[in-house]
Amino acid sequence: MINMTSSKRYIELDSEYGAHNYHPIPVVITKAKGVWVHDPEGKKYLDCLSAYSAVNQGHLHPKIVEALENQLKRVALTSRAFHNDRMGLFLKHLLEICGEGFDMALPMNTGAEAVETALKMVRKWGYEEKGVKKDKAEIIVCENNFHGRTTTIVGFSTDPDAYTGFGPYTPGFKVIPYDNIEALEEAITPNTVAFMVEPIQGEAGVIVPAEGYLKKVREICSKNNVLMILDEIQTGFCRTGKMFCHQHEGIVPDVMTLGKALGGGLLPVSAVVSRKEIMKVFTPGVHGSTFGGFPLACAVGDAALDVLVNENLDERATTLGNLFLQKLKEIKHSRIKEVRGKGLLTAIELNEKARPFTQQLISKGILAKETHDYAIRFAPPLVIEKEDILWAANIIKEILES
Repeated sequence: MINMTSSKRYIELDSEYGAHNYHPIPVVITKAKGVWVHDPEGKKYLDCLSAYSAVNQGHLHPKIVEALENQLKRVALTSRAFHNDRMGLFLKHLLEICGEGFDMALPMNTGAEAVETALKMVRKWGYEEKGVKKDKAEIIVCENNFHGRTTTIVGFSTDPDAYTGFGPYTPGFKVIPYDNIEALEEAITPNTVAFMVEPIQGEAGVIVPAEGYLKKVREICSKNNVLMILDEIQTGFCRTGKMFCHQHEGIVPDVMTLGKALGGGLLPVSAVVSRKEIMKVFTPGVHGSTFGGFPLACAVGDAALDVLVNENLDERATTLGNLFLQKLKEIKHSRIKEVRGKGLLTAIELNEKARPFTQQLISKGILAKETHDYAIRFAPPLVIEKEDILWAANIIKEILES
């Protein structure tokens, strides 16, 4: 056992023994509770990233921790070779939360697995239900998308860091501009089985489409018998002020991919939700996961959903998100290009590189992360208090105006 006490030593070990596939902010987190995290030296920081929205309920929420501990005393893993007494109840709960239009779910682990599951499902639906000829199915996606990092997914990314060096790429995908209805209409052919889109492009820098965009997408997909897949992995579970971001426009997609906050910040839990007539294409042996739907994950997922509802985290995200956005928009400096967001998913885009400012925020006790070089994303846990929002806004103002 190595005796490690300093942040510097932890970072050195990461660098020496871990692949350098991330460029993290140079802070080591050794303890976390609610919206606050601590480093080994005892310094306290406000978490304004929430593990990319996986910690909407706050770090180590007691109700979710209690559910995990109770389940650990009974059974943790069974695999899908057997039934367990948690999965069906969890999926029923999840579908009730998702609302009308969803009556079947397939549990997985990571968000990328959920996306891969959705891609397989809509292709099979295209062949078996729509009548697309073998191996001709097309799926439309958007520029600057982020749906994960599997080999298939990076093949339709437009981020060179994500796709360079990983070819040959999986065929069958068309890439169009985001928030562009005309491009979507032009891209659809008789072989189009689905259009997959993020309600807000989080990793691209919190790009919020024009009002009415999703509603028009819904109309076009319905008209052309094309399945509408919404990737709500980052925007779902109250992050934008509604349980799911698409609810701002009163529409229902055919398929949703879910993850991150579904695991309550304790475990990777993801799912694809859809209708039975679509999901029926999955039959025994066609798709699966050893850990997908395992009892421990289902117990945690159940508790995570309860916290979202019982603590009205959608309302908190709306109220506090509006306050935060207002305060950020009051900051005046020529280096600020744009402030945008919805709920507690917000970004400040700069006219210069953002990394120096995220490093300055560290010194003032705020953890945020730049994305696409020029934007700083802010997404604190939804349990954050008003006074913490105001404190953070003042610190951000001080740094950006200096």
